Amino acid sequence: MFLISKLVALATTPMLWVLLMLCLGTALIRRRPVLARRLILASTATLLLGGWAAAPDALLRHLERQYPDPPPLPLDQYAGVIVLGGATESAYRWEGTLEPQMNAGAERLTTVLPLLRKAPGLQVVFTGGEGEYFGAGPSEAERARRFFAQLGVDTTRVLFESASRNTYENAVFSARLDGVNPQRPWILLTSAAHMPRSLAVFRKQGWDVTPYSVDFNAGLSTPWTLYEIGDLSRWDAALHEYVGIAAYRLTGRM
Repeated sequence: MFLISKLVALATTPMLWVLLMLCLGTALIRRRPVLARRLILASTATLLLGGWAAAPDALLRHLERQYPDPPPLPLDQYAGVIVLGGATESAYRWEGTLEPQMNAGAERLTTVLPLLRKAPGLQVVFTGGEGEYFGAGPSEAERARRFFAQLGVDTTRVLFESASRNTYENAVFSARLDGVNPQRPWILLTSAAHMPRSLAVFRKQGWDVTPYSVDFNAGLSTPWTLYEIGDLSRWDAALHEYVGIAAYRLTGRM
């Protein structure tokens, strides 16, 4: 399933479509000139239209608004907070520097800090191993440990789960940690667009979780004039989640 998920994720990357159409169109330019021109035009259109932010933002907004900013929570009534991986850059980018290398989802980790200040006794569970198929180097749990340590957090207060590679394994493997009882109330902290799938998966595995969404990207509306040529990252993020939801439903994981 892990290999299949990576192949599906690759197949739903718009930039890959652009490259494949360009390569195929170039290869057919002499034998099938009409088809070749259509492929090259289609690749150009995909690249140009992909920069229009309003369309992918609408897809992301549909996911993010399902669980908007949570109200103030009675933290003393929760066993702890589960933090899903996805906030750090790839392991190879951590080599050769002591500085934490964070990506656009850094709020998954930074939001833990004010929660700990409000509730010093709150248990933290960080779950994330190596989500890249050919990944090497420290697991994301180890990278998160370095991040917390540099910000002065006592890492003995954090349980690190370092074997999981996807959301389903996050739920399954975290439940096996010593001292963790999934039947007690927990806060689930992850990116807003990822929350619908994560929440469904954790609850399917028997967790009593309350959503705590962070890392909002689409806002309440997107200017129709917003255009970033060649930037297909919004489409990558939206397609990743929608395909993930479909795959998890087909396999009974949510």
